[in-house]
Amino acid sequence: MDLITTTADLAAACSRLAKHPVITVDTEFLRETTYYPLLCVVQMASAEEAVVIDALAEGIDLKPFFELMSNESVLKVFHAARQDIEIIWHQANIIPHPVFDTQVAAMVLGYGDSIAYDQLVEKVTGHRPDKTHRFTDWSRRPLTKEQMHYAVSDVTHLRDVFATLDADLKKRCRSEWVSIEMEVLTSPRTYDFHPERAWERLKTRVRKPKDLAVLMEVAAWREQEAQSRDVPRGRVLRDEAISDIATHAPNTLEKLAHLRSVPKGFEKSKWGADIVAAVERGLARDFSTLPKLEKPRNNSNGAAIVELLKVLLRMTAERHAVASKVIATVDDLEEIAADDEADVPALRGWRRELFGDAALKLKRGELALAIEKGRVIGVKRA
Repeated sequence: MDLITTTADLAAACSRLAKHPVITVDTEFLRETTYYPLLCVVQMASAEEAVVIDALAEGIDLKPFFELMSNESVLKVFHAARQDIEIIWHQANIIPHPVFDTQVAAMVLGYGDSIAYDQLVEKVTGHRPDKTHRFTDWSRRPLTKEQMHYAVSDVTHLRDVFATLDADLKKRCRSEWVSIEMEVLTSPRTYDFHPERAWERLKTRVRKPKDLAVLMEVAAWREQEAQSRDVPRGRVLRDEAISDIATHAPNTLEKLAHLRSVPKGFEKSKWGADIVAAVERGLARDFSTLPKLEKPRNNSNGAAIVELLKVLLRMTAERHAVASKVIATVDDLEEIAADDEADVPALRGWRRELFGDAALKLKRGELALAIEKGRVIGVKRA
């Protein structure tokens, strides 16, 4: 099979693919040393053909590909689509739509939490994909025949996976569940990496408004620095260091140097002064305008409630053959344990019907857990 390296050939291929109601899509990219992913190869397949596009070919214009991605008449099937969509969003400022993510569908159908592509292919088709080129350098040219074969097999196997999962979803009346998840996946907000929202990505939990204000400013500075230098965030400053800075709020270079999480000598660089300035901006903010902090949970039995909710979640997931992770996260369970009105996915839509209502009944003592014939069951209480 020939590699597509010209805009004319790409336009012709996209025109052919656009005639089909469903196509499969995958990308190969590099981002280990950059902030923005470098798109190297795109592979697509219809029911009749598969194509491989050299996204780094000299003079090629990917506009036909981006137009196909936004074609509402064609369903684009990905596996673990978030990074693929992020690349397209960054390069063309569009979100592919409509889309179908086989990883999400597999979770809804009980194949496990975030199942890998090769594992899903083997479970669905019985074929064991060649993983030799999974970590190959896709930016090197020329591409080998083996790389081409690997790229093509990714999207051709995906056709069979999609057909099987789609049929199973319809049979079990769960297509709508996946559609709801696709709304989140195709929302521009999901890929909105504005510096002022960078703090939301951090796992750090701060308890004081002062800490939050500093966290927001330092995280925003790091995001801007990573973007401008096109390097990974961790190359600028590690998450642990940002957490430490938020807690201690070093407003002088000397205080910054005393933090163990900050690289030795960092305070002597221009970035040291930038961080101190960010800390000062944080301390100068009006704390009343900050997002509300999570209140400490005073329920002494909170941990025990969460553990019971975990048992209920696992029981529910096994009974309905749905991955527990797609029903509720540990954070969701902690929120539910603390608040019956928690604003979490587990208390909305199909998740509430499947699990959320039972979780609240368990909290209120209206439902008990018992073991019957070696299995955990729910028992209604008067």
